[in-house]
Amino acid sequence: MSSTPNLDFPAVGNKPVTAEFNGGDLSSDAGVLLLNQAERATGVIAALARNLTDTRQPAKVKYTIGEMVSSRVFAIAMGYEDANDLDCLRYDPAIKMACDRLPATGDALPSQPSLSRLENAFGKRDLIRAAFAMGRAIVAQLPANTTHVILDVDATPDPCHGQQEFEVFNAHYDTHCYLPLLLHLTAQDGQQRLVAALLRPGNSGACRGLFALLRGAVGLLRERFPSIGITLRADSGFGNARVISFCEHHHLGFVLGLARNNRLQTLSTPVQMDAALKYGFEGDGCREFGEFRYKAQTWTNRYRVVTKAEITRGELNPRYIVTSDETLSPEDAYAYYCARGDQENRIKEFKLDLGGGRTSCHRFLANQFRVLLHVAACALMATLQRALHGTQWAKAQVQTIRVRLLKVAVRVVETTRRVWLKLPTSFPQSATWHLLSRRLSALSG
Repeated sequence: MSSTPNLDFPAVGNKPVTAEFNGGDLSSDAGVLLLNQAERATGVIAALARNLTDTRQPAKVKYTIGEMVSSRVFAIAMGYEDANDLDCLRYDPAIKMACDRLPATGDALPSQPSLSRLENAFGKRDLIRAAFAMGRAIVAQLPANTTHVILDVDATPDPCHGQQEFEVFNAHYDTHCYLPLLLHLTAQDGQQRLVAALLRPGNSGACRGLFALLRGAVGLLRERFPSIGITLRADSGFGNARVISFCEHHHLGFVLGLARNNRLQTLSTPVQMDAALKYGFEGDGCREFGEFRYKAQTWTNRYRVVTKAEITRGELNPRYIVTSDETLSPEDAYAYYCARGDQENRIKEFKLDLGGGRTSCHRFLANQFRVLLHVAACALMATLQRALHGTQWAKAQVQTIRVRLLKVAVRVVETTRRVWLKLPTSFPQSATWHLLSRRLSALSG
């Protein structure tokens, strides 16, 4: 019997309604079993756990690193980013089954103290190995006919929780924070995948850790696709000589924003004048595109710069990008750059839908480990998104998929020979579940 008091609700049909928390092996997270299929297809959690050194005494080990990492990642993917939630979820029959434990007779999953010790157990080398292994597993999911990918990189503020290692006040964001760097890749299938996330102190410059992140990603891509074309796309914070030099040295294409300066203003004067003339006829929102060659003092060569001059509310607002691409028209080149805005949606999913900002440990490396857990959860959700192609959910965001497809009630019945999952008869997405299960099985196959 549950020790939780009963709840009384308004009567229905003259009959009293009482709720009791003693329903037995029930779960509201049946969809975690689809995530388990996604893990079997990708091996992301296994890659992460396999590369972490276990320094515990074997005789005292109750939970393997794999079991602890699995329970944490599956919980994050289902919307439970706080390790404290595992104090109750460790008994949840669906999450136990996702972690390969029987719902009724299997042992409970790790509790919060065990998971907190896990987060603080690893050093820098462990985390680097684990990050590379996960990146390799994610790159392995790219279609076999991939010939070109786009790497999108951006930083995002991660407000801190009290006095933590390397939390620093950032005047731009007006908060004490970390400043993680996120790297997404987009292949020809159009899906944008988070491949790496590097936690950094809050006062980090744009390029801090960037080149190590890029070298790792480029190495993993060329390990699988030796002749693959790679283009780096990033905002004006990365439009500098060091990034351009890196791209040339590693044979990467680039499309980078450029910060405005007096020389760029002068060179783009004809385009701005055209926009001003056009404004007289079209009013707000008119825009003109142009291009010219430009070499900053710190650059080794002259490069193609594309400019967009747009007038809104009577104010001229010129923007600039530098690119190695010589084939696209100025308008198409700028549209190609603007497509990086979709990374903002992926970052919001990572931070808001998957709780990627939950870096509340005191130790910096413990928080970096947490970030890796959230990257793994993101990879599992991306696998579901891939398996949903051709359906109404093909472009749905993580939160929508979780609420509409994964948050499903289930009654779990374990018998001598079988485990039965009793899903709602009225579940409106039962056909989608059948489709997802078939496709995920094929991916793992």
